[in-house]
Amino acid sequence: MSTRRWFTEIGWRHVVGVVAVVYAAFPLVYVVSASLSEGGTLTGSNALFSEISTENYAALGDTVFWTWMGNTLFIAISTAIGTVLMGASAAYAFSRFRFTGRRVGLTSLLVIQMFPQMLAFVAIFLLLLGLGNVVPSLGVNSKIALICVYLGGALGVNTFLMYGFFNTVPRELDEAAKIDGASHTQIYWTIILRLVSPILAVVGLLSFISTFGEFIIARVILQSESNWTLAVGLYGWVSALLEANWGLFAAGAVLAAIPVLALFLFLQKYIVGGLTAGAVKG
Repeated sequence: MSTRRWFTEIGWRHVVGVVAVVYAAFPLVYVVSASLSEGGTLTGSNALFSEISTENYAALGDTVFWTWMGNTLFIAISTAIGTVLMGASAAYAFSRFRFTGRRVGLTSLLVIQMFPQMLAFVAIFLLLLGLGNVVPSLGVNSKIALICVYLGGALGVNTFLMYGFFNTVPRELDEAAKIDGASHTQIYWTIILRLVSPILAVVGLLSFISTFGEFIIARVILQSESNWTLAVGLYGWVSALLEANWGLFAAGAVLAAIPVLALFLFLQKYIVGGLTAGAVKG
């Protein structure tokens, strides 16, 4: 094969891949370089890794960064687990049962997922403000309230995503289990959930990532610094233009990316199967 023909058929793909990797990796490298700079500014990182120091990482121990990390992990993990449990239950009902309003419900889920949750942040704030007068633990500045808000917004899209995957599980398995005397509860927990574990992992991962980095609703609901998440807290470090410490911000951003990266690598074997299998049969 001649060089020209090789480049026309295959080589250009390598060029595009290299450009895409460089384009995606440069901001990450730049942030890592800024986190290792003692100056605390982004302009000092124009010469990548011109100075290497762990001062910014050590300084995080004197802040409330680790409190924010704990808050974020608690909220993200709780939301991911709740999303999986709620979405799987609703998807199982839509997939296995026939009841009045089923098609209307599925259509409503499609319509609801078109509108981002942040559009209702004013209504959410007023609702929690009033609810807090009755149940303080579900009012403004409550992590539990924030989790409930996230769960309410995650039900639509994730239910429909799981619904397509549940439909790929043969109904003959349900019928065989019923003949053996299994109830719907036993079929759901012991058979169905094990077979749909890829989509459960995908939904949990997507829910964790979206919650981990969410800013607008968390900023509206969480008001005290000790309850802030990482997104809100890190923004507070650089929101004041004259007092912004970009080195500390970059160090926090690098450490904040580790849980998401670790979970993504741990669940990556489920991602392709979980996202594509549900599209085979609807």
